[in-house]
Amino acid sequence: MTYLKSKTLFFTTSPRTPLKMIPEIQLLQRYFEGKVWNPDTQVEFIKKLVEGKDFQGKGSTKEMSFSARDRINRAPKALGFVDLKPTIKITQPGRQFIDGKRTEEVLLRQLLKFQLPSPYHKEPVKFKGIFGVKPYLEIFRLIYELGTVSFDELMIFGMQLTHFSKFDEIIAEIKQFRRMKAYAKASYKVFRGEYLHNEVKKIYEDDIDDGKTHTRESKDQTLEKFVRTKANNLRDYTDACFRYLRATGMVEISQRGHSLSIMPEKKKEVEFFLNNIDRKPIFVDDEENYKEYLFDASLPVLYSDNRMRLLNHVQKFVESSEDLREKTIEQLKDKLNEAIQNKKTMILEQQMRELKAYKEYNDVMTTFDDIKSSSFYDVPLMLEWNVWRAMTMLDGGDIKANLKFDDRGQPMSTALGNMADIICDYGDFGLAVEVTMQSGQKQYEMEGEPVSRHLAKLKKETGKEAYCLFIAPKINESCIAYFYALHKMNIAFYGGQSVIVPLELDVFINMVEQSYRAGYVPNSERVKEIFQYSLEQAKTAKDEIEWYLKIKNKALNWL
Repeated sequence: MTYLKSKTLFFTTSPRTPLKMIPEIQLLQRYFEGKVWNPDTQVEFIKKLVEGKDFQGKGSTKEMSFSARDRINRAPKALGFVDLKPTIKITQPGRQFIDGKRTEEVLLRQLLKFQLPSPYHKEPVKFKGIFGVKPYLEIFRLIYELGTVSFDELMIFGMQLTHFSKFDEIIAEIKQFRRMKAYAKASYKVFRGEYLHNEVKKIYEDDIDDGKTHTRESKDQTLEKFVRTKANNLRDYTDACFRYLRATGMVEISQRGHSLSIMPEKKKEVEFFLNNIDRKPIFVDDEENYKEYLFDASLPVLYSDNRMRLLNHVQKFVESSEDLREKTIEQLKDKLNEAIQNKKTMILEQQMRELKAYKEYNDVMTTFDDIKSSSFYDVPLMLEWNVWRAMTMLDGGDIKANLKFDDRGQPMSTALGNMADIICDYGDFGLAVEVTMQSGQKQYEMEGEPVSRHLAKLKKETGKEAYCLFIAPKINESCIAYFYALHKMNIAFYGGQSVIVPLELDVFINMVEQSYRAGYVPNSERVKEIFQYSLEQAKTAKDEIEWYLKIKNKALNWL
């Protein structure tokens, strides 16, 4: 049980992307269902998680049971995907979520049920009355009422929506913020920083007056440190909220505007649940009835649960003589999902045709500029998406991004674990493309071994020779050394030699520019030459530095 000691909303930051819960819940189901969730099973869970192919990182070696609770007791438990008492059980919504059939709908239902307080989140006497809210429901309402809500607006004001009765007050404060922003003489960055600083001081006025400015893991008790820590917490919670809302498919994000809005085609669905779901938390002190409600996969009722509405919606998409009136609601939902997926595929195919014709060249290059200047809300996602666009453009292979796209063909989230970010099929060979914004030693720790494993997976699945292109704004020296060594080692686990070519983002962008200026589409042999050259140079180079400089020069002159 968690006690509510916060004065603002909070959202699960682990995992930051909701779909990453899926392999972890599957692991819990496979090895631990029916067991007691205690320190022993928690440690065992983390060990198996780290051993698996879907987990990035090493986990905490000192507090393994805490790491397990961090992964399971927060989002999976709070959203009703798992029940941990008396023994571990995957609930009906949890089974539907990991089944992968309609994850967006399942996630939406559970987010709309999440409430503060609840039997899982109790209010101490001192904090009684601060909370009375279904956070995701009210944030949806905020976006709907305002049309669009920026990251900063949600961070500074939305996180203060601890009770649904404060909704109108928060709306008024956001509108006031917008008016003041229009007349501010200072830069927006300065204006925003001062506003956030003042709001944090207002929220924690009582603590500051009482001298309670101590923060965890720091001996610095100054007011500046206290305010900065609280502001950083708000930023982390807002980021998590953005990602969980985006994963429902109900909202779209403006990457350059750092804002959320309701997707036009989802407006009726959002209006329905805003008008029909009770805003008050229920069963606050009744865990048995709360769990029955939370674990009911049919609640809350959504717009698409009405058969006639669903039938009318499907008929707009499906041009068929098939008698849809005989279909069940589940069959109609399957039909609708199939039609939406087909439409999405057509959108992506059109995008690829335009990319191959270089119609999007200017936009691709502008996007790279914005990535380098960190202008986007989700820079890693945009890097992965734009490298896919660039790879599609500069050669004639079958290029597949392992991104999750929304119904409009826009990127929603990066590739999950255990697969390369981008896979290119050139007929007689394959290419895995891995991209990262990580730098320093973190790049090696997070990307080194998984990259070689993803390449081995591609070799095994295709039965063809395959190579890997590793792209980052800056390549860490440890990665250079590791990839160089793999050229010279015959490791059965990795399918023999692993030819992984690391390139700085600017070098890759230069390759794209060369392709555009060439006036012809380079064939796959020109791509293959880079990796064959890399393999040859690894045999003769005196060390990894010489090898890296040679392949970098080769890439800069690949055409």
